[in-house]
Amino acid sequence: MAVIDLTKVPFKPVSGPGVENASMKMAVSPADGWQGWAMRVFELAPGGKAPAHEHPWPHINYFLEGEGTVMIGGVDYEVAAGFSGYIPANTYHQIKNRGDKPFKFICIVPED
Repeated sequence: MAVIDLTKVPFKPVSGPGVENASMKMAVSPADGWQGWAMRVFELAPGGKAPAHEHPWPHINYFLEGEGTVMIGGVDYEVAAGFSGYIPANTYHQIKNRGDKPFKFICIVPED
């Protein structure tokens, strides 16, 4: 069991090919007892984005703040706070901030 005050966990910059203005903090992981899964919180600053990519695991997303675009399999979906999404395994996808404020979302994935 874990109770984590995420207001005290700092965002850490995310870097890599195609990543722009992104940061992340771990919310719950196997280190906290949730075996096999990880829940992360991402923040994309205005103009921020994750790279367009695919991989053999799914994503579950819940959008907390701001406005963004989620591309899933070549189709763009406009999302905002209160939306959720599912990205199947092996599906080309990308998440971008389309607003002028930070775009924050939860991402649940199998552990790395």
